[in-house]
Order: sequence, then C-alpha cells, then structure tokens
Amino acid sequence: MENRVMSNANMNRIKAVIFDWGGVLIDDPVPGLMQYCADTLGAEKEKYTQAHRKFADDFQKGIISEDMFWTRVCGELGVPKPRGDSLWGRAFKTVYSPKKEMFSLARSLQKNGYKTALLSNAEAPAMKLFYQQEYHMFSLTVFSCIEGAAKPERKIYELTLKRLQAGASESVLIDDRQSNIDGAKQVGLNTILFESIGQTEGELHQLGVKIT
Repeated sequence: MENRVMSNANMNRIKAVIFDWGGVLIDDPVPGLMQYCADTLGAEKEKYTQAHRKFADDFQKGIISEDMFWTRVCGELGVPKPRGDSLWGRAFKTVYSPKKEMFSLARSLQKNGYKTALLSNAEAPAMKLFYQQEYHMFSLTVFSCIEGAAKPERKIYELTLKRLQAGASESVLIDDRQSNIDGAKQVGLNTILFESIGQTEGELHQLGVKIT
C-alpha cells in the first residue's frame, strides 16, 4: 500500500480519531440534495446548484436560518419559497445513506479506548437528523452550524481538539475532501484522505491505531 498518511505519530501515540460525516460515514449527500431541492422548487438542477452555492456557507455556519436561506435562494431563482416543514431536512432524510462499516469502525475505536469525534460542515436540519439516529459511538460531535465556523477554517479544528483534550499530533482526521485535509495539516493533525473502508483501516494501522 502506498504510504500517503500525513503523520506526526512517530513520537505521539494516537489518542483521538475525528470523522467527517458526509462522504465518510455516509454516502456523499450533495448530488441527491441538489436534485431533490431542484425538483421540489421546480428548477433546473444546474441553476438551483448555482443559487444554492451563493448562500450555502452562511446556512452551513448558522449565520442565516433555513427560512432566510430559502428566501435568498428562491429570490435568486424567481420561484416561490417552499411551504411546510424543513425542505432541507426532508431532502437530507431522503438521501441519507449510512456506511455501516464506517460506523462500526468508530464503535470499535471507542471500545478500544480512543476518543472519537464527529466533525461536520452541516446545517441545523441535517444536524437534527444526525441526533435522531441516536449514534453512541462518538465521544464528541462538532457541527459548523453551531460553531459559526467550518472546515477548512483553523478555528474549528482547534476547537475540536480542545474539547477532545487531545493534541493535534495525538489525533487523526478522516475526511474525503482534500481542502479539509489541507486545513487539518496546517493545525498539525494527522490526516487520512478517505477512499474506502479498507484503505482507511490500513492507514490507521500505519499510525499504530488498534482497530480490533
């Protein structure tokens, strides 16, 4: 296996493993979310996606509410705002597809004494769906919509490490986005760019992490 693990672990035993959510613990929800919302609003997917991206960061960081997000997006598209309960919540629930083996990995790590954390760029309705699943394999959960900061910003990595009470060199981030990996490296975190469960377990092993 090609050694692509960015590691400071030679001198520091790994104590904490930090998981991304979308794309790591669950299938990447973005394509499905874009299609669902576009269809619901009666817009072309490409046009919806362009409008979505203009306001997504503020929604994801909790700077604007979902209602304000739809006001801006629908204003951009020239379509009526969605009615009823949370459209984003409905969309996320519809496309939600967990990777059972990755959740099992987190559970095994926790049982082996590692601190486990979820660090996600997620909107409030998505966060609500996460908590409804009643996952118990994470020692800590950190969501951008609560913290007002998002990966790859330095602040959210440092906040996560502080709450874990673990040093950057004692921790590893598993994420599927290179930009988030790059941000984590700037803080001194060990990193694994997620591709598959087998590849991830192999790179954790290289870091000296006990999985089973």
